[in-house]
Amino acid sequence: VQLVESGGGSVQAGGALRLSCAAYGYTRSDNCMAWFRQRPGNGREGVARIATGSGNTYYADSVKGRFTISQDNAKNTVYLQMNSLKPEDTGMYYCAAESRTPDCTVAVGMNYWGQGTQVTVST
Repeated sequence: VQLVESGGGSVQAGGALRLSCAAYGYTRSDNCMAWFRQRPGNGREGVARIATGSGNTYYADSVKGRFTISQDNAKNTVYLQMNSLKPEDTGMYYCAAESRTPDCTVAVGMNYWGQGTQVTVST
């Protein structure tokens, strides 16, 4: 399994970015995929997750209403649309797949990780 993220970059506050995560060799439809981020000086936190079968989504309170996670099953790709970005959204964003626990937003429970993509939001 290989997860490849893209789409990070530098934007000003209020701007938008779309992250993509292409999943190679991962075809499970009964689990989940998620986006995590690691902000400077902090641990890895769950931002959003999507159930690969039902499409149900979950968002951390800090991004609710601004970020949208979606999936394209034909392309085996998960996206994270990030709008109204804030400086506190700055960090390394990671795609992850397949959780060993019911909660797909716990980093230690995820089996597969991408290499990460940097998002920097300036004032």
